[in-house]
Amino acid sequence: MKPPPLKNDCFVLPPGVHWTPVDEALERLRHTLHPVAETDRVAVTEADGLFLAEPVSTRRANPPVANAAVDGYALAGASFGEGAQTVPLLAGRAAPGAPFGEIVPEGHAVRILTGAAVPVGVDTVVLEEDCAIEATRIAFHGPLKVGANTRRMGEDVKAGYPLFSEGHRLRPQDLALLAATGNDQLTVHRRLRVGVVSTGSEVREPGAVAADHEVWDANRPMLLAQIARLGFEPVDLGHVPDDRAQLRQRLDDGALCTDAILTSGGASAGDEDHVSALLSETGALGLWRIAIKPGRPLALATWKNAVIFGLPGNPVAAFVCTLVFAAPALRRLAGGEFEERRWVMVPAAFEKRKKAGRREFLRARLNGAGEAEVFRSEGSGRISGLTWSDGLVELPDGAVDVRPGTPVRYIAYDRF
Repeated sequence: MKPPPLKNDCFVLPPGVHWTPVDEALERLRHTLHPVAETDRVAVTEADGLFLAEPVSTRRANPPVANAAVDGYALAGASFGEGAQTVPLLAGRAAPGAPFGEIVPEGHAVRILTGAAVPVGVDTVVLEEDCAIEATRIAFHGPLKVGANTRRMGEDVKAGYPLFSEGHRLRPQDLALLAATGNDQLTVHRRLRVGVVSTGSEVREPGAVAADHEVWDANRPMLLAQIARLGFEPVDLGHVPDDRAQLRQRLDDGALCTDAILTSGGASAGDEDHVSALLSETGALGLWRIAIKPGRPLALATWKNAVIFGLPGNPVAAFVCTLVFAAPALRRLAGGEFEERRWVMVPAAFEKRKKAGRREFLRARLNGAGEAEVFRSEGSGRISGLTWSDGLVELPDGAVDVRPGTPVRYIAYDRF
């Protein structure tokens, strides 16, 4: 037997095999996936984090009428010139929820409180602090700017104005605007249910007795938490040993109660990679050898209407692949747009000479000068690097020589 030349580099891409670039893999996801979460009508108070299934417009202008921006006195601004002005004061007042029900005659004023509707016959409010006040009259210095200290009807948004399009993910501030403009019920996609299952006979439940050759399940709690942070409903599907029949049953059960499933481990082509093998048997597997570090194997398939993401078993690789691939894909399945990571350019605070061939994601954080520092090791088993970091530095597919000060892409974890 003649052995091959020693390379001693497990990250070298073997010749003769197509390794899908990251951007190509994302484009395939973008054009393959479509919303699967069912639609429902929900109250605006229950819609945070959900994706709109139809566009929404204002049902009423905001504000619905002109109103006072301060406490003071309402009058017709154009009726008063320069210098000291003395104005008769009407009895009563305009207050929020209790409008002044009469027409204010020209040359007169009426007491008004912040937020109250501006009465008919007036268009301007003079501040209380700018007035001398008696029981039946006020005095102030003119001239007044017409419309001062008031909010115009519809100055925020007008009636019938389109607010949000289909696929928009609702935020707390969006709910405020929707409620203020008369929207109480919304048609949305219900929250996407995402299951997580760990595989591997060497894996044990956290806290269980584990031999030296066994490991505690770090991926499942991490992935369940990632799903919750992404705004989806996590479903714990437990752990399955390296047994194809058990894995098949677990996926069957999971597909009944979830829209998508993340598996960790078993997605490559080894003897015990039962996830990819099982999915291959059904003919629904898209097994991509992706040119990414950390990562590489990513299985994508459908299983009884549930979309399966087969992630790598190493925790760092599973974490990164969830952010880069699963996060935008799940957003699309949930009813939103396929939105990828959002990065900023910052100076590097490290040195690295990168070979061409793969996209690399380095665990990183920003220092006090706004520069990106990277974790001391790139090993996919170094979970401590995830806790040390606040985001990732993304290095391009081609070769690059990074030195301190070199601009690099930095993506905070919450920007995925």
